[in-house]
Amino acid sequence: MVDTSAPEATRRSERARRAIHEAALALVAEAGYRKTTIEGIAAPAGVGKQTIYRWWPSKAEVLLEAFLDLVEQHARQARNVPYEIPDTGDVAADLKAVLRATVDQLLDPRFAAPSRALAAEGLVDEQLGRRVVATLLEPQLQLYVRRLRAAQQAGQVRADVDPRIALELFVSPLAQRWLQHTGPVSHAYTDTLVDYALHGLAPR
Repeated sequence: MVDTSAPEATRRSERARRAIHEAALALVAEAGYRKTTIEGIAAPAGVGKQTIYRWWPSKAEVLLEAFLDLVEQHARQARNVPYEIPDTGDVAADLKAVLRATVDQLLDPRFAAPSRALAAEGLVDEQLGRRVVATLLEPQLQLYVRRLRAAQQAGQVRADVDPRIALELFVSPLAQRWLQHTGPVSHAYTDTLVDYALHGLAPR
């Protein structure tokens, strides 16, 4: 007789995990991070709160895993796995294209609410903040590093430029404006950031 209990238990666990992810993302979008609770996640997910505590130490960790899963699903649907910034030979155009896509994602409520919640909580919870950087932010920044290095090899960016620092000229202002609501976030804004970063402020 074949024992099928383990595979079935795995399937049940995966269904429960998915339901918890969806409930966490929905609740954060609807009520905000401060009003999101483990109990509030558990009820619509159809699980007990002890099930959540068994898998995650806090609601922040639930949200981080749920958001990473959402990002991966979005990439798979767009057939962008593994994703790299396209290299068309025009570094300015390529950077503008990826930043425009980033703007679209930041303005999408599905991504905006959990992104803001994780960014805010990461400021007061250093351990969570480091995990957000390591698992979510730094892999995305490395995409820019690789594209800028390719531009250096093509002679489009100075060879002495540190790509990891250079990318902050356009990524960091976008993040600050979006997080602190210091101005509108738009394609025109990120296009300008790229132009300023690549060409500087001195007269040409």
